[in-house]
Amino acid sequence: MTLSENDRQPRRARARRRAIAVLLGATLVGTGTVIAVAAPAAAVDCSTVPWMDASKTADERAQALLDASSQHQKYRWLVEQPANDPARTSWNPGFTGEAPVVYPAQVACTPVVVYANGPDGVYQSAGTTAWPGPIAVAATWNLELGEQKASAHGSESFDKRSAVVLGPGIASGRTPLSGRGSEYFGEDPVLSGLMAAANVRGLEDGNPDKPVIANLKHYVANEQELARQSSSSNMDERTFKQIYDLPYEIAVRKSDPGSLMCSYNQVNGAWACENEILTTSLREDYPFEGYVMSDFGSVHSTAPSLNAGLDQELNRPRWFTPARLDAALAAGEITQERIDEAAFRVVRSYIAGGLFDHPVPTTPVANVSTPEHKALAREIAEQSTVLLKNDGVLPLAEGDLTVAVIGQTASSVPTGDVSAQTGCGWDFPFGPGGPVLNCTALVDPLTALTERVTQAGGDVVYDNGADAAQAAAVASAADVAIVFGHYTMGESQDLPDLRLDGNGDQLIEAVAASAPATVAVLNAGSAVEMPWIDDVDAVFHAWHSGEQFGPALAALVYGDANPSGKLPMTFPVSLADTPTAGSEARYPGVLDASGIRQVDYSEGLEVGYRWYEAEGIEPLFEFGHGLSYTEFAYDKVTVTPKSTTGDKEVRVRFKLTNTGDVTGTEVAQVYLDLPDATGEPSKRLIGWERVTLEPGEHRNVQVTLSADDLADMHLLEYWDTTASAWTTAPGTYTVTVGGSVSADAEASFTVK
Repeated sequence: MTLSENDRQPRRARARRRAIAVLLGATLVGTGTVIAVAAPAAAVDCSTVPWMDASKTADERAQALLDASSQHQKYRWLVEQPANDPARTSWNPGFTGEAPVVYPAQVACTPVVVYANGPDGVYQSAGTTAWPGPIAVAATWNLELGEQKASAHGSESFDKRSAVVLGPGIASGRTPLSGRGSEYFGEDPVLSGLMAAANVRGLEDGNPDKPVIANLKHYVANEQELARQSSSSNMDERTFKQIYDLPYEIAVRKSDPGSLMCSYNQVNGAWACENEILTTSLREDYPFEGYVMSDFGSVHSTAPSLNAGLDQELNRPRWFTPARLDAALAAGEITQERIDEAAFRVVRSYIAGGLFDHPVPTTPVANVSTPEHKALAREIAEQSTVLLKNDGVLPLAEGDLTVAVIGQTASSVPTGDVSAQTGCGWDFPFGPGGPVLNCTALVDPLTALTERVTQAGGDVVYDNGADAAQAAAVASAADVAIVFGHYTMGESQDLPDLRLDGNGDQLIEAVAASAPATVAVLNAGSAVEMPWIDDVDAVFHAWHSGEQFGPALAALVYGDANPSGKLPMTFPVSLADTPTAGSEARYPGVLDASGIRQVDYSEGLEVGYRWYEAEGIEPLFEFGHGLSYTEFAYDKVTVTPKSTTGDKEVRVRFKLTNTGDVTGTEVAQVYLDLPDATGEPSKRLIGWERVTLEPGEHRNVQVTLSADDLADMHLLEYWDTTASAWTTAPGTYTVTVGGSVSADAEASFTVK
C-alpha cells in the first residue's frame, strides 16, 4: 500500500497544522474597526516555512517572517490582532462605529493572538478562579506563592483562548485614593518590583505547553484614576528613577517580560506613549527587550509615538493605521528601519514566548478552575489577610459560643446591591457592575463560619446590618460579634475618601458598643480610616479575598491557620495625614489652559512609609505591620562583610525566636539607612524572609543580597542627578531587622 504524503506526517505535526489552519481560516474583523482579507483557501505546509522551524532562534524566525511579509502585513503587528472572537468584543468599549481599516491577510502559518485584561485573573469568564487581588498577594510577602498563582492564572487564560495577559500592574502607592490600587502591589519599589517579577515568571514560565505573554503595566507614574487621560505627572529626575521607574526596572531585570504597556498620563508634559523614557530608561537603562504596547486609547500621534519607542497600538488602530503610517513614511517623519524594528519586537516576543508553536484551543475550555487552583486561592486568602489588632479575643475557643455574624458582605444574599461578592473582587467599570472576576463559586463567610462554629459546638446568628440598632441588639445576645465593613473601588474613578461605604462605621460602632467582644472584618483594596478602632477587640483586613474568602476567614478566626499577612502599604489615621492631602497641586492637580491637569509630585521621595518617617507622622498601622497568634523576638543582628566597595554580596544574619505558645510564620523584614549625605528621607526595604517556627523554637536566619540583587535593585544606591547615574555613597550603612518598618534590631557596615 502506498501512503499519501499526509499519511506520512507525524500525527502531532498534522494536528498542529489543522489547528493553525483553523486560525488562518478565520476572517479577522475587529469590532467596527478592522477588516482583513481571509487567508487563501490553499493549505500551506507549515512545517516548511522558516518562521515555524523550532530549531532556529526566535530572532531568526522573526526575521524570516518579516522578510516574507508585505509592507502592510508588517503593519498588522503594529496593532493588536482584533479577532471576530466573542471573548474580545467586550474589550472594545467606546470605539464602535469607526470606518473599517483594511489589511491584507496575515502571512500563512501565523496565529491570531488574542489579548485579555487581567492582573487579578481571567476577567468575567465562567469556569475560572476568582483569586485574591494583587494587593492581597503582596500582603502575603510570599514570592513563591505569587508565582504559583500566576502560573495557574496563565493556564486558565490559555484555556480560555487568550495568549497575552494584560498584567501584572505596578504603581507606587502615591495616594491610597487611587481607584486601581487593589490591582497593584503596594507602596514600596522593591516589594512591588519583586512581586511583579514573580507574577511574570509564573505567567510566562509556569506552563510550557500553555504559553502566555505577560504585559507589565502601566508605565509610568499612573498614580490616579481621576483625569488619568488628561493629566501630567510632574516630578524631578531622582524621584522618577527611585520611586516610579525603579519597580519596573526590578521587574524587568528579575523576570524579562515579553511586553510592557505605556500609560494614559503625561510624564513631565509628554504623553507616556510618546515619551523619550520609552527609550532612555526602558531600553537603555534596564534594558527591556520585549515590545511596548499602548493602553486602550492612550496613543496621541503616529510619528512621535513610533519614534519614541511605542511598538504596538492596543485595541483598535487609530494612529498606527496603514494610511497614517504610509503618510508618515512618505513625509520622512518615520523610517522603514523603525517600522521593521517595531514589527520585529512584537513577532520575536510572540515566537520566543511560544505563541507560534502552541496555539490556543480553537474553542474555550468550559471549566478551567481546578481543585488545585481553589486550594491555592484559599492559601493566598489565608496568608494575605492581615490581623491588624487583637486584644485577646482571637482565636475563638472551641465550645458552646454564640457568634453573631453581621454585615452585608458576610452573606451571598444581597442587601441592596451589596453581598459577599463585593468582597470577592474589585468593581468592573465598563459593564453592569460587580466584581471583575468570576465569583459565582464564592463560598461566603456566613456559610463557612456557620460550618466552623457548628463544628466547634456553637451557634451562629446573622443580621445583614442594614439597621445598625437591630444589628446591635443581635450582637448583644451573642458571646462575640464578627462585623463586616467594606468599600467598593475600581477603574476610572478614585475613592472619595477612606471611610467605609454605607453605614459601615455606624454599624461597627453600634455593634462594638453592645457586643461582649467584637471582631471587625474589612473588605477594601486600600487603606481604611477606623474611627472606631479603640472600641473593637480585633480587626482583620481581608482586601478582596476571592472565592475562598469564607473558608480562609473561618480558619483564621479559629486559629486553624495562624495569621501571617503584612501590610504592603501604610494605613493613615486620616486622609489628612497622607502625602498628597491638603494640596490641590499635589492631588488631584490643577487644570492648565490646555485642559491638562498638572499634578505636582513635590513630595519627592517621601512616598508611603518614607513620608511618615520623614515627617514624623504616626500612622494608624505602619508598612509591614501584621500580627500573629504568637510573638517573635529578634536579636544578634550582624552584617558581613563589615566593609565593602558596594558591589559584593551582603549577608544579614539574625536570631529569630517564637516566644509564644503556637506555631507561627513571621515575615522578617530588612531595612537599610543610607548615609546622611545621600539625602534619603527614611530607611528603605531591601529584603525579607518568611520563617515558620514552632513554639519556643529559634532559628538563625540569613537574608542574602547577591551582587546581582544589589545591582538589579540599586539597594545601596541613590540617583545622582548631577551625574544622571546610580551612585553608591561612601560611609556607614545601618541595617534594621524586624516585623515592620519600625524594626529596631540593627547592625552596620561601611562602604568605601
